[in-house]
Amino acid sequence: MFTEGASFTSVLLGNLFSQAEGRRPDKPIPTVKTDLRALDIERDTVVWLGHSSYFVQLGGRRLLIDPVFSSYAAPVPVSNRAFPGTGIYTAEDMPPIDYLLITHDHWDHLDWASVTALQDKVKNVITALGVGSHLRYWGYPANQVHEGDWFDTIALEAGFLVHVVPARHFSGRLLTRNKTLWAGFVLEASGKRLLFGGDSGYGPHIAAIAAKFPSFDLVSLDSGQYDRRWAYLHMTPEETADAAELLRAKLLLPAHVGRFAMGVHPWDDPFKRIAAAGANRDFRLLMPRIGEPVWLDGSTQHFSEWWACAD
Repeated sequence: MFTEGASFTSVLLGNLFSQAEGRRPDKPIPTVKTDLRALDIERDTVVWLGHSSYFVQLGGRRLLIDPVFSSYAAPVPVSNRAFPGTGIYTAEDMPPIDYLLITHDHWDHLDWASVTALQDKVKNVITALGVGSHLRYWGYPANQVHEGDWFDTIALEAGFLVHVVPARHFSGRLLTRNKTLWAGFVLEASGKRLLFGGDSGYGPHIAAIAAKFPSFDLVSLDSGQYDRRWAYLHMTPEETADAAELLRAKLLLPAHVGRFAMGVHPWDDPFKRIAAAGANRDFRLLMPRIGEPVWLDGSTQHFSEWWACAD
């Protein structure tokens, strides 16, 4: 799982006591708090909520992907504190949710406080094999939680498909490891196809996904928290750009960035590197602020280099 001779314990302690410069921004992150409840549900939209959390409107449905509204992505509030200014949304800000999607059970993707606060708003949960056990234990009805293996398709209603796709990562909470599956999701509705890849290193699964789906209107791919100690678990920005091109994506949204520091690289390094790696590619790179909508209607949007304002 780890490289460079690293172990889980050495990585954990190394990150906890790291003195690397620039891991966190000096100033609050610039954001835009869009009223998600006021968005036209018929307008297909993606709103990045920070890190790997997304609010999505597609085909008249509302989805949340890996929502983490807590200030810490850890079992206890002593580490992995969110960047200043990034906690602008809570469960109360969310409209009714048709689908809650959870890619895997790491703390920065499956947050107990967030998913339990959302329960009364959620119609269905879709997740990878085994992850549903957490949701059921926390009170979600069993008939509301749907699990899938890699390349399974979950169709709970006509005209809306969720495909579970592979990722190169691992799973576990506290002392358990790899008892549940990790995955990404392909969404298909209203003539559009979106990929939310979850946490993943670069690997042959990218080509396998590309072989199954002819193209994507938008892909969101892991592009932060990379480190030579876990080179197989998270992509570098250059690998992210290569993956988006291999997947024949029209739009690329970088994920796993902008809210928590898990690697030791400067917090803004992913944005700078993906901006360079994404130049002169067949896809269009989009880097909105937290809360800034991305419209999926073909309109051309321009986003500022907001990360330069928080150095």
